[in-house]
Amino acid sequence: MKIGLEIHCQLTTQTKMFCGCRNEFVKEPNTLTCETCLGMPGSKPRINRKAVEYGMKIALALNCKMPKETYFSRKSYFYPDLSKNYQITQYDIPLAQGGWLKIGDKRIEIRRINLEEDPARLVHIGTSGDVSRSGVSDYVLVDYNRSGVPLCEIVTEPDFVDAKEVRIFLDKLGSILQYLGVFDPNIEGSMRVDANISVKKERVEVKNITGFRDVEKALNYEAVRQNYMLRHGRKITRETRGWDPISGTTKSLRTKEEEEDYGYIFEPDLVKLTLDAAKIEALRGQLPEFAEQKVTRYKREMKLTQEIAESIASEPDLADMFEKVAKKVEAQLAARWFAGEIKKTLNFNTLRISESELTEEGLVKLLKLVESKIMTERSAELLLREMVVRPTDPERSLLTRKRIYDEHVLEAAVKQTMAENASAVMDYKAGKAEAFNFLVGQVMRKTEGRGDPETIRKVLLKHLG
Repeated sequence: MKIGLEIHCQLTTQTKMFCGCRNEFVKEPNTLTCETCLGMPGSKPRINRKAVEYGMKIALALNCKMPKETYFSRKSYFYPDLSKNYQITQYDIPLAQGGWLKIGDKRIEIRRINLEEDPARLVHIGTSGDVSRSGVSDYVLVDYNRSGVPLCEIVTEPDFVDAKEVRIFLDKLGSILQYLGVFDPNIEGSMRVDANISVKKERVEVKNITGFRDVEKALNYEAVRQNYMLRHGRKITRETRGWDPISGTTKSLRTKEEEEDYGYIFEPDLVKLTLDAAKIEALRGQLPEFAEQKVTRYKREMKLTQEIAESIASEPDLADMFEKVAKKVEAQLAARWFAGEIKKTLNFNTLRISESELTEEGLVKLLKLVESKIMTERSAELLLREMVVRPTDPERSLLTRKRIYDEHVLEAAVKQTMAENASAVMDYKAGKAEAFNFLVGQVMRKTEGRGDPETIRKVLLKHLG
């Protein structure tokens, strides 16, 4: 099996690719438009300098070679999402070529990187008048807010042999784009994948898959479908198929177009771009330390495990906050919390750390209370849940969450726990050691996580005899 990818990534510039309209996601349709992104006759595009810089940074991060000169072309096709009936893209001389990205010990070759404009967004409306989720719609509306948004297209060679490799590659690529600051994964449809897959000879393209999980599901389904057809002596036709996440299947859309069907011509309204060698080197010097390099440094300097280092480094905002906090509290403790409870709590609230209420000062205070054993880890976990969604000072919350060491205070909770869990007491006396841990956990629950575990064990053992 061979798989190649065409990845379309929206760039987070302030304005669109060829006009001055704001580049941002808004709910109200058709409010961020002008004559140029609507394709009105006589309107003239102009190139977004920042989008070109972002594309060059991506090319450098993916080890690509850039030509001295490049230009844009018109790709003609007739579809409702293109009001001018052509897309401004790159064809003959792309922005970059011949790069690579390693996943494990395997090198995935990058064929080309293009800059282009995004088409408009099609909104399928169902019988109820709401957005259709089933793939069946009564009519389609067009939102031109997305028309003209800068896209970077990254095309790989067919180097993947299964869907798992594709998922690993996309995770790593997404991390690199976030570290470059050119991509926001939280924007709806900010990365869309077209996957070309062939089990034997004829390849099938699966279009516009959003979400890395869906890419993996779509490829696994398509591999099973093609193998099934071959086993039953049926011919696989070269076609374009769409992924339906509701049914978990791919569906035929049209026979596959060839490149010559698009009638590419040089874009006469735009000048050629000269990629200055000094500018390329200046941008190379601006490249950040990527996740892979951070993992190596964390393992060397902080003695973190591979798994914990990778978990923290996968998100640039998280890694940045971790490094600040780890300078003020014990690094191993900070790493365990960032890879564990902090990341888990953020994921539960569907937040990135930069979107949450967590601050460097607050996290340092919280972890110092844990480090000094003034607060139990359980109490700190509960407090963290508050800190993520609202400004909270851990030290001010200490009065209601301070660790309880007093045996007399804990004795009442121990007695009550033993009375409510007589069977566990009998199990312990019968020699079942796990029953003791169960009882400790129940006392911790009664003290809302504030009881000191060692003191609880001591009081329990005294009463169990």
